[in-house]
Amino acid sequence: MSDFPVTVFHNPACGTSRNVLEMVRAAGHEPEVIEYLKAGWTADQLRALFAEAGLTPREAMREKGSPAAELGLLDAGVSDEAILGAMAEHPILVNRPIVKTPRGAALCRPSEKVFDLLDAAPASFTKEDGEVVRPKD
Repeated sequence: MSDFPVTVFHNPACGTSRNVLEMVRAAGHEPEVIEYLKAGWTADQLRALFAEAGLTPREAMREKGSPAAELGLLDAGVSDEAILGAMAEHPILVNRPIVKTPRGAALCRPSEKVFDLLDAAPASFTKEDGEVVRPKD
């Protein structure tokens, strides 16, 4: 296994998250896996992670399958700080998977976006649904 540190903020119920985790392993890495629904987040942790990934809290917010609408977070005037606070209280509001490596951090949707964060990648990878993806040249 590689000495290249990889952290995957993972939700095992999510197919995209499971695919990313297996793509990282297929590239020869054993990542640190953080099941964020169990571990939770702090607003400061999210603020730093989103800054590194070049995301706003709104861009990183999961709308489908989350209480975002019920909490009024989809309204245009909701501040980033209000979204961060809600994400800390309701971890499901954070879209996934987010991957952090020495090359940066990113929300890996689609899953093959993870290849840009790795120091090596498999020649190809077959996702759970049978789709074959390859890293960009």
